[in-house]
Amino acid sequence: MTAKPIFTRGPSLPARLALCVIASLALMAADHHRHLDRLRQGLALTAYPVQWLASTPARIGKALAEQLAAHQVLVAENRALKRQVAELKRRTLKYEALKKENDRLRAFLDNSFKLGEQMLVAELLAVNLVPYEHRVLVNKGSQFGVHVGQPVVSVDGVVGQVVRVTPLTAEVLLITDPNHAIPVQVNRNGLRAIAVGSGEYDRLVLPNLPNNVDIRPGDLLVSSGLGGVFPQGYPVARVTTVAPQPGKHFARVEAKPTTALDRIREVLITWSQNTPSPFLPPTADAARP
Repeated sequence: MTAKPIFTRGPSLPARLALCVIASLALMAADHHRHLDRLRQGLALTAYPVQWLASTPARIGKALAEQLAAHQVLVAENRALKRQVAELKRRTLKYEALKKENDRLRAFLDNSFKLGEQMLVAELLAVNLVPYEHRVLVNKGSQFGVHVGQPVVSVDGVVGQVVRVTPLTAEVLLITDPNHAIPVQVNRNGLRAIAVGSGEYDRLVLPNLPNNVDIRPGDLLVSSGLGGVFPQGYPVARVTTVAPQPGKHFARVEAKPTTALDRIREVLITWSQNTPSPFLPPTADAARP
């Protein structure tokens, strides 16, 4: 059996309403006279951690979204910059290649005026890959007036001569081919010799020179003009080795072509006017005793 409360009824509803109205008016009067400021500040300090914790997920989500958006923007900008850098590098390489080609063509033109001969610029189309056969194919043929036996030179020296012609192309035998020989002179003293190809792009051989021959390493060999093929006085090679051979009549004399025959891209096909060119002035090292 449960006990019954002593007071079965509380304050009446009008009494409660009146109490609430009186309490509200009292609080309004106290707030108007700033008696509740300390209480309000205390409650605000107490509620701040709760508010900060409640707003933390929203702040973290916003920060992550901003970071993700910034990362995506940076990635896109990085990709665009990489494409621009690659394009600029490609253009720079192209401009450098064009500049070098322009320099070579200028040098060809200057050489044409210096030699006083008619020349035709030709580009290499192919290189013979057979060992010890040094031949190249150029893009000028009989339609341009090219014929067999014509000398071919570069800005640095003699390259070879034309050995086969088609209407649009010509085959050039290089001076380093074992089947090629060119009459040369030592620019220092006028000594005549024959430079024969060795089968190596950087070596010519001068056979049948006696052990006491007046030739030195560093001497410049120029074309002598004998035979009427190559113009006189044009650089051919520079002496690299002079080795007398005891017990033999002839010395071992070798020279390096003045033209880098394994790196040429353009050549000059020459028409000689049968007017000999003067010897090149001796260089300081060749003139040195």
